[in-house]
Amino acid sequence: MSKGLPETRTDTAMSELVPEPRPKPAVPMKPVGINPNLLGYIGIDTIIEQMRKKTMKTGFDFNIMVVGQSGLGKSTLVNTLFKSQVSRKASSWNREEKIPKTVEIKAIGHVIEEGGVKMKLTVIDTPGFGDQINNENCWEPIEKYINEQYEKFLKEEVNIARKKRIPDTRVHCCLYFISPTGHSVPLEWWQWLSGGGHGGSDTPPPLGPSLRPLDLEFMKHLSKVVNIIPVIAKADTMTLEEKSEFKQRVRKELEVNGIEFYPQKEFDEDLEDKTENDKIRQESMPFAVVGSDKEYQVNGKRVLGRKTPWGIIEVENLNHCEFALLRDFVIRTHLQDLKEVTHNIHYETYRAKRLNDNGGLPPGEGLLGTVLPPVPATPCPTAE
Repeated sequence: MSKGLPETRTDTAMSELVPEPRPKPAVPMKPVGINPNLLGYIGIDTIIEQMRKKTMKTGFDFNIMVVGQSGLGKSTLVNTLFKSQVSRKASSWNREEKIPKTVEIKAIGHVIEEGGVKMKLTVIDTPGFGDQINNENCWEPIEKYINEQYEKFLKEEVNIARKKRIPDTRVHCCLYFISPTGHSVPLEWWQWLSGGGHGGSDTPPPLGPSLRPLDLEFMKHLSKVVNIIPVIAKADTMTLEEKSEFKQRVRKELEVNGIEFYPQKEFDEDLEDKTENDKIRQESMPFAVVGSDKEYQVNGKRVLGRKTPWGIIEVENLNHCEFALLRDFVIRTHLQDLKEVTHNIHYETYRAKRLNDNGGLPPGEGLLGTVLPPVPATPCPTAE
């Protein structure tokens, strides 16, 4: 009986008469015990060095997508993250340029080398997102692009004579930029409503900056297919109190709307991961950042910053903004995990669905020859 094909009635009947022998599941052998007094050096610990050398030779891929309205400093922030001009030309809109009528997808690839390690970095920009009067189905082109990269990887993976190293164009991380002047239902409204519509007062609290319906719709749909990291752009436009309050509102609204951002709670592997990620989820997210690729002299040191009439805003100074936290999170502590969650969770979910829709057949042997049409979209609210 062919694996992956539906059983016929004849097959079923024969299966009842002559049960097929099923292989016993492999049971991991229990450790006999660790003997601290080895007779000599084995060399098990050299595997780390072997892996390091291999990575330095081959390098690795990392694909990051930036999404948000124009003017939020997306290109500048990515250039600041990688300390080089890796994104589109960061420039403000002028009258001669036309705002794209639809969301465009633009990918730019670079090879960055540091300490002998090569990284093939691809920055995917989405000009036109959220810039229209009517942003209906604004997230569809982005979701389509993400799924197309999964499809491309799947087709390469199931080839009989597949490449030794499959090119990885899958989106590992999506930085979603939130405007610091957005508006929706703030935290005090939820607290007021949770008190039976009164919360100690018959008058609801005043509205303030929070997530827009456009933000909620995008993250609700895309969080199922990619690792979303919410970022509050241009944090220097808010006071410390406003920034803290805004971060709380965003976290609350995401929770109320059932939106999971990276790192997702369900993917914490152990207690150590859970403790570390809980702190990030409850305190750091969303990162309130300022980006700049210009250097200034501050106390005898050259620093990245933005010059204002009140002084220099130092990008990597935690007292000024949370850019350093975002950089450490994306690059220095969670980069490998972003790649693993993409492969083991998002890609596997896509792969299972595609194979299931195709009756278990790989691409080229059934319905998988073409990309599935997009799922009917819920209209995306108009940006106000």
